[in-house]
Amino acid sequence: MVGARPQFVKLAPVATALASQAQHVIVHTGQHYDDAMSDVFFRDLGIPAPDHNLEIGSGSHGAQTGRMLEALEAAFVDHQPDWVLVYGDTNSTVAAALAAVKLHLPLAHLEAGLRSFNRRMPEEHNRVLTDHAADLLLAPTDVAMDHLANEGLGHRAVLVGDVMTDVLLGVRDNVLRSQTPAPIDLEAGSYLVATLHRPDNTDDPSRLREIIHTLAQSDTPVVLLAHPRLLSLAAQHGITLAQGAIEVRDPLPYPQLVAAVMASRGVVTDSGGLQKEAFLLRVPATTIRPETEWVETVDLGWNVLANDVDAILPAISRPTPVPTDATPYGDGHAAQRVAEALLEAAA
Repeated sequence: MVGARPQFVKLAPVATALASQAQHVIVHTGQHYDDAMSDVFFRDLGIPAPDHNLEIGSGSHGAQTGRMLEALEAAFVDHQPDWVLVYGDTNSTVAAALAAVKLHLPLAHLEAGLRSFNRRMPEEHNRVLTDHAADLLLAPTDVAMDHLANEGLGHRAVLVGDVMTDVLLGVRDNVLRSQTPAPIDLEAGSYLVATLHRPDNTDDPSRLREIIHTLAQSDTPVVLLAHPRLLSLAAQHGITLAQGAIEVRDPLPYPQLVAAVMASRGVVTDSGGLQKEAFLLRVPATTIRPETEWVETVDLGWNVLANDVDAILPAISRPTPVPTDATPYGDGHAAQRVAEALLEAAA
């Protein structure tokens, strides 16, 4: 069960791993619904078309989650699956978890055990609620396993690694092999890739205005890949995104995003996925948040938290981090371990 951009990427290797071993029904809630945020990922990553697209669309957290819960319940009743597999920490995740629990269907949570410990984030509540409801917890890291153990959930947890690593390493290798040109028409190493979407950064006009004003002062061009929601909020707040060093572009298909990050000087983001992808590509990241679920990126020096706007410019201009060959997110075979854990638990 998927609904948002990061989940489509995680689905790709799992769908491949399950294809020859089990009947795999893909339900898409439609939380992300336009081509750039949904359909293009299925095409570019070779994911089978969803068996069901619920076309829920956007809305407030409560309204969106409620519509998802009703539609997912009907889909689950039709299929009576051996496992409901949910990904990550979105409204789609928690809605599917609730629907599965109410129907007494076995629930597995991929990316279990991640914690920001920031209870202002809707994602934090989604992931905690889903973990405590799930029968099988598929954890990406040792740190995640520790969190689950501390919450009394260790007996349900399996360390599988991070399926995003599977996807990223494959796409990276394809980019290198095909010598795919970076989709940003700027010299390699001369620009920053930026994304911004967290409500704490976008919904308060003064906060968003401060962040944009700060990024605009960068000595390095900032290519802002603007999610439709950011464009809408900026227009609503009367904030011009394309100012100073900032160039606004549409979100990129995943292979092109990887190519753009590989050719960049660094990443500026509040995305959980992109800060980790930058680390895997050994590109410095600056994360505009007070915390991160991916603490290994900070501990290893490749990610700096810059929630205070005064910390953003020093962070993006810092020297290249010390090289590392650490692999905290696995070896690129997490999806196969996910398939094995599901099949073993269903036996």
